Amino acid sequence: MKLTNFTYDKDADGIVTLTMDMPGRSMNVLSASSTGDLAAAIKAIAGDESVKGVVITSGKPAFLAGADLSELGAGGGGGARTEEARKKAVYEQILAFNMMLRQLETMGKPVVAAINGTALGGGLELTLACHYRLVADDPKIQLGLPESKVGVMPGGGGTQRLPRLIGPAAALPLMLQGTASSPAEALKLGIVHKVVPADRLVAEAKAWIRGGGEAVQPWDRKGFDVPGGGPYSRGNSQTFVIGNAMLRKETNGNFPAQANILKAVYEGIQVPIEAGLRIESRYMTDLLLNPQSRAMIRSLFLSMQELGKGARRPAGVPETRVRKIAVLGAGLMGAGVAYVSARAGIDVVLIDRDQAAADKGKDYSVRLLDKDIERGRTTAAKKEELLNRIHPSTDYAGLSDVDLVIEAVFEDRAIKADVTAKAEAVMPKGAVFGSNTSTLPITGLAEASQRPEDFIGVHFFSPVERMGLVEIIMGARTSDAALARAIDYVKAIRKTPIVVNDARGFYTSRCFGTYTREGLAMVSEGIHPALVENVGRMAGMPMGPLEVSDSVGLDTALKIGRAAAKDLGINAADDRENILAWIVEEKGRVGRKAGKGFYQYTEKGRTDGLWPELLASRREGWNSEADPAELRRRLLYIQSLETVRCLEEGVLTDVRDADVGSILGWGFAPWSGGTLSLIDIIGTRRFVAECDELAARHGARFSPPSLLREMAEKGETFYGRFAGTRDAA
Repeated sequence: MKLTNFTYDKDADGIVTLTMDMPGRSMNVLSASSTGDLAAAIKAIAGDESVKGVVITSGKPAFLAGADLSELGAGGGGGARTEEARKKAVYEQILAFNMMLRQLETMGKPVVAAINGTALGGGLELTLACHYRLVADDPKIQLGLPESKVGVMPGGGGTQRLPRLIGPAAALPLMLQGTASSPAEALKLGIVHKVVPADRLVAEAKAWIRGGGEAVQPWDRKGFDVPGGGPYSRGNSQTFVIGNAMLRKETNGNFPAQANILKAVYEGIQVPIEAGLRIESRYMTDLLLNPQSRAMIRSLFLSMQELGKGARRPAGVPETRVRKIAVLGAGLMGAGVAYVSARAGIDVVLIDRDQAAADKGKDYSVRLLDKDIERGRTTAAKKEELLNRIHPSTDYAGLSDVDLVIEAVFEDRAIKADVTAKAEAVMPKGAVFGSNTSTLPITGLAEASQRPEDFIGVHFFSPVERMGLVEIIMGARTSDAALARAIDYVKAIRKTPIVVNDARGFYTSRCFGTYTREGLAMVSEGIHPALVENVGRMAGMPMGPLEVSDSVGLDTALKIGRAAAKDLGINAADDRENILAWIVEEKGRVGRKAGKGFYQYTEKGRTDGLWPELLASRREGWNSEADPAELRRRLLYIQSLETVRCLEEGVLTDVRDADVGSILGWGFAPWSGGTLSLIDIIGTRRFVAECDELAARHGARFSPPSLLREMAEKGETFYGRFAGTRDAA
């Protein structure tokens, strides 16, 4: 039979090999086109008595990456006009896919998944509907159900088949956390039956069929019991009770996908699998029609993918391969940049003031690689290969053939100007100079450059090896060629680039600072520090504002605040600065780096409670009765308001940069889809009204910018106004 996305090959023994190989794509996905082909193939096979068995494999390096979320993002429902009609259409679409896989496993012919590469989401769900699963012996292969990471849940039977296969206790963590397993781990868990050499996959699959492999799933056998028993059994009752409590603790009720996964498993394993699949389809429909989940899909998958592929790269500039870079400054940031660059196959000259400092920077990579070897993530040979790409030195002559320079010295204009001059004296024509600064305006730093058109901001986040974002800052004279080179480099090191225009604090540092300052303002008002911290975490931030301040460095925060006030012509210190001045200058507490700040710290650097003297410092006592809902609004809305100001002022020019940058850059509540998506979810009219109320009580910093007022009057959304009419995901 002729299929667009599969090849159909039947051998002399009547075994059909279905090889998925979507044209024009680097990776297979479950789209309307590919699932249509699969449905047609299953129907034909089920009705063909000459077919004795089926092997499903892939013609690409990866097996199947899962559902095409851009199609899910269209919202489903076709032209349905009412919410109820839309819900019905989406539900039927999801259920149809589930019933197709149900036909695959019940048509009476043995089906083997020959998993030659990574199988995630719907890719793994397809294999779970097969009677036997073989996977290639390659530790780089990943098998998992990561949907919860982008706001949805397994919707192709994953919440029903995986618990029936390995038990709820083992299955739930994999789905709730979205973690992936290697072939060896999957075998140990019981997700796959056998790990075989890649070149033996199809042969082994056919051998299993010829050997009498049974065309029946465990859950279709008479007397089947879920491993560990049902939800009320001794084995699984604690799984759900503890799981529900842990879920609440970890998510604070902010992530509906995880809650729906738990419900689907709990309800689904109590009924026959077909009823369970209907339960799963209902909960998946709920998520796909939930604006919050759709915003997560849009930001954490679609926009991230677009930006990662170079969506902000200027048109007409030829792509370049960055082969060699120089990193100026071998401190923590510079050492991290050197490591991720060498890991990407790029040669690195690591420059510092003396050889010992440069060598110490390279040692950072040694420590990271040694940990990876201990965890089985790399080998000694690969370690040496990576380290051989890093060349610590004090000699700027090594910059004579670089494509890019990353300056990562101390945040001091004079020091940065000095290394800029030294580097440009040696750099070849066409090489780009990137300054890694978090606050200093790029246009001002470029005044020290003889070639400002090649000068650009490249702001990394710490720790570099773990943070996925790079903020690229355009100076007043930065060229498109420099921007293209910077984006090409960020793509090469497998991070996500956002592009912003020049201003104090750029985008991320500027907006992130509003969170910590608002927390300090609350404490200065007498709101109990523990309440402030708890509300920050419950709002979805990774840390409370005081703990974040400790991590940044209280002395650094005080210095930045005073510098900003000076530049803006503000003479009087406000209460927030007074708190910082008291704790830094009077009490000598500068944060986590010194083991003492707003928090106390253990010898290993872990928080050990708020500093008792802070809690005892307010004679009139602390307010522990402040409304948590209002505190939550203050902490989140202040960040979104500053994002709108950045957009209004032209610092931001793309809403994708705003949302992706806020989540990846400083951990803004991922459940919201980002700072602008939060406003779209709430609605501009309601958001403006609530900000006006906050401004009346807490000051002009909550006054909505004119752009936001205009949008509220028109009933506009940010993604409607600035990104065409594309809905949330």
